[in-house]
Amino acid sequence: MSTVPAAAGGGGPSAPGTLDHPTDTSAAWAEADAIRERVQPPAFPDVEVSIIDFGADPSGSEKSTAAFDAAISAVSEGGGGRVLVPDGTFLTGAIHLQDNVDLHLADDATILFSQDKNDYLPVVKTRFEGVELYNYSPFIYGYQVENVAVTGNGTIDGNADADNWWNWKNPRPALEEEDRQALFQMGEEGVPVEERVFGDGHMLRTNFIEFYESRNVLVQGVTLNNSPMWLLHPVLCENVTIDGVHLESLGPNNDGVNPESSRDVVIKNTFFNTGDDNVAIKSGRNAEGRRIGVPSENILIENNFMEAGHGAIVIGSEMSGGVRNVFAQNNVMDSPDLDRIVRVKTNSVRGGVVENIYVRNNEVHELGGEVVWVDFYYEEGDVGDFTPTVRNIYVENVTSAGGSYGLYLRGYERSPITNINISDSTMNGVETPMLLENVQGLRLTDTVINGEVADDVICQNTVWLGIPEVLVDSGVPDRALPDRTCLSEQFDEDRDWGPRFPAHVARVAQQLRREGVIENSERQALTTAAREAAVDLG
Repeated sequence: MSTVPAAAGGGGPSAPGTLDHPTDTSAAWAEADAIRERVQPPAFPDVEVSIIDFGADPSGSEKSTAAFDAAISAVSEGGGGRVLVPDGTFLTGAIHLQDNVDLHLADDATILFSQDKNDYLPVVKTRFEGVELYNYSPFIYGYQVENVAVTGNGTIDGNADADNWWNWKNPRPALEEEDRQALFQMGEEGVPVEERVFGDGHMLRTNFIEFYESRNVLVQGVTLNNSPMWLLHPVLCENVTIDGVHLESLGPNNDGVNPESSRDVVIKNTFFNTGDDNVAIKSGRNAEGRRIGVPSENILIENNFMEAGHGAIVIGSEMSGGVRNVFAQNNVMDSPDLDRIVRVKTNSVRGGVVENIYVRNNEVHELGGEVVWVDFYYEEGDVGDFTPTVRNIYVENVTSAGGSYGLYLRGYERSPITNINISDSTMNGVETPMLLENVQGLRLTDTVINGEVADDVICQNTVWLGIPEVLVDSGVPDRALPDRTCLSEQFDEDRDWGPRFPAHVARVAQQLRREGVIENSERQALTTAAREAAVDLG
């Protein structure tokens, strides 16, 4: 079975509302309800076998890898059901799931993964930081599987520590860095994935639980700790449910849940205390993300509790394939070691489009960094040819305490961060209310920062026309209009206008001139800029 989410097409809302009601998100949240309705966990036949029956050792003295494999194969080949991990400690190497199997841990069961790297060979197809390769197997791995689950109240211990897996990342310079850069170069040069073979003799860490090109996936109830790096990593998956999981792992790059190039994902009722981002949504790194071209979309994050982490709701930085339609509501964030609430990290090497991000009704009891952080200068900064786009972010009814910034937004002059809406929110105790660079369409409504009403409409710099890769500065100053929109927002660039774009701009500019919104010289500058953009686009 193989499934790869489509690279383009619908899949959720465009920016909600209209120019008359730019902050109306009711239609968007109706789509969140639709995601919840259609993402359903898999069901399994009422069949159960215990790994003990296949020779597993509950004392943890001997490896039970063969027992796991035999039990999973027997259940899958028999039409599906539950593979029970009973009370006890079971030492094992990589576990590979198959169709229609629920790997279920009893309350006092522990799966303890071996520290012998040979137990994760032969290599399998996976991704490392957004680039495909063949590497050590993830500890629990499903490739092109359907109807699979990891459930129960037991513990899955990755057994990573300062002397095992983590030492490949820390201290700096990292032992893995030579292999990491070699892999990234392969991605940029388009080396066939089959030739990107790492594993034995190399030092690239693997992920904890990964499903690849799979559908109908459930991870529920279990506790995960001591991961080599990313904990839960669905790649090119559809219909994924993460429910009531306890993620407690503070090692390097220990992100909690990383949906990558995946569609229809629900993350709920989960506890995060992680060494990196809590939820980090990705879609491939640089040329690799553009080659595969599959965005992450339709992701619902609700009713979770988030403690330590670099960010709670994070997008990037490996997001070159795009991210859209992300919804986060009714979460609680509470830790001075939680750096950011909403975090988007990108640059002109990554490129990609991030759009339609909705965050509401989240309680932030304590925070170490920024409430909303969008930075186009992450890592490499502005040194590439792929200008990113970030637009349509809605933050509603968020109350926070502490942190360094309320809003930290740094776009490019040629590609400003657009349509950011903060409403009905209170940010207390931040050191600096806002840092804003190249932002157009920042609307603050019924919002208080450090006890001061912050309501405003911010439209920085000038009006740019075109598409992100080919933008032309009209020279016309952007500014707020009486309807709380920006002049730049009057020109719809999201629609595929093609050769009609100059005519569209001319028509809108003429109407604005008649209404007295712009001067005739500004009308002429806008229409000229649109024509120049069309010429550059060929």
